[in-house]
Amino acid sequence: MLSTFQIMSFFNSLIVNTIPVFPKKIVKIFANKYIAGDNINDAVKTVKSLNQKGFVATMDVLGESITDKNEAVKSKDENIEVLDAISNNNLDCNLSVKLTMLALTLDKDFCYSLFREIVSYANSKNIFIRIDMEDSSVTEITIQILEKIRKEFSNVGIVIQAYLYRSEDDIKRLIQTGTSFRICKGIYVEPESLAIKDYQKIRDNYLKILKLALQNGAYCGIATHDEFLVKGAETIIKELGLSKDKYEFQMLLGVRENLRDQILSRGHKVRIYVPFGIRWYEYSIRRFKENPEVAKHVIKSIFSN
Repeated sequence: MLSTFQIMSFFNSLIVNTIPVFPKKIVKIFANKYIAGDNINDAVKTVKSLNQKGFVATMDVLGESITDKNEAVKSKDENIEVLDAISNNNLDCNLSVKLTMLALTLDKDFCYSLFREIVSYANSKNIFIRIDMEDSSVTEITIQILEKIRKEFSNVGIVIQAYLYRSEDDIKRLIQTGTSFRICKGIYVEPESLAIKDYQKIRDNYLKILKLALQNGAYCGIATHDEFLVKGAETIIKELGLSKDKYEFQMLLGVRENLRDQILSRGHKVRIYVPFGIRWYEYSIRRFKENPEVAKHVIKSIFSN
């Protein structure tokens, strides 16, 4: 007999598989809640609004898996433009970067040169850069690039995914470099040999590696929309006696805003991930797969309108 969780998972998967059937124009109407817009001006407007409400932010130029060097250079230039916008508008905002949008899988050294340009420019403007973690095929090379860049610049950190078995060792390894972490559950479909598949075990490992990082003095972005993990993180913070400048919570734009507001009202720093750009459709579909509850609300909105 199927459990309630298995039944809900089945229906959520059905919903997620239904989303791509709708025309892009329809999906965009309801995805707009989770994406700032197509261009930098849209993103700046969104971040200004968040800052006014007491939130900080990180911008993300949508795009990944670029294998053309000219396109990678364009992506680099887009990220430089974001840094200028953050600085010129006095935004309380960081920048998140996926290395595959800088042709990581095509040429590691070329990617590093582009990324170093971004980090160096950000450093000159006192802006922090977060390397977004992608699927396991690039986990090790991404960490190697982080280790290399941190020998020269300190304004850069990384994402660690709690569902990967290797993550505890990665945190132990990177603590030595003084790295700042964003810790999330993980969204990519990975083989059982590499990733934990049990939902509660992923949660448990999340709290385990979060505590490991925090008790070793690492600054952590606690990236989750899971109230269980929020409460667990708050318990760890209290146990370790951490001041509020030693960590922050992080959430996606438009997702679980009531929980987001509650966390902020309890005096915690909350950073909102603000994606924007012309590649909004691919991002939307991936996020719906990551969080079927979002997809369910989109389907409900489509039929109610």
